[in-house]
Amino acid sequence: MQILFPNEAPEYSGRELTLAFPAMVDGQRVECMITAEALEDHFGAASPRLEDMIVAFDTHRSRIEAATRRLLSETRAQCLVLRSGYVRFYEANWRN
Repeated sequence: MQILFPNEAPEYSGRELTLAFPAMVDGQRVECMITAEALEDHFGAASPRLEDMIVAFDTHRSRIEAATRRLLSETRAQCLVLRSGYVRFYEANWRN
């Protein structure tokens, strides 16, 4: 399975408190999201405000993409929400 992440700015959803970003899985676009809670708990976002979430996402993009890649590989999902609990599990068990 080939998973690539286009270098696109994430899209903020104030209603859902998420940032959405794309992945390309075997040539197909998959919509991925990370929650404000995950960004606050694991990536240093100061709040669920757009500015704070973007800074945390940009600063830790490689770690976020690594966790997303692992979850996509495990689930073969058509869309994915990266939540705090999965990030905690991933970083405790899989991160090199």
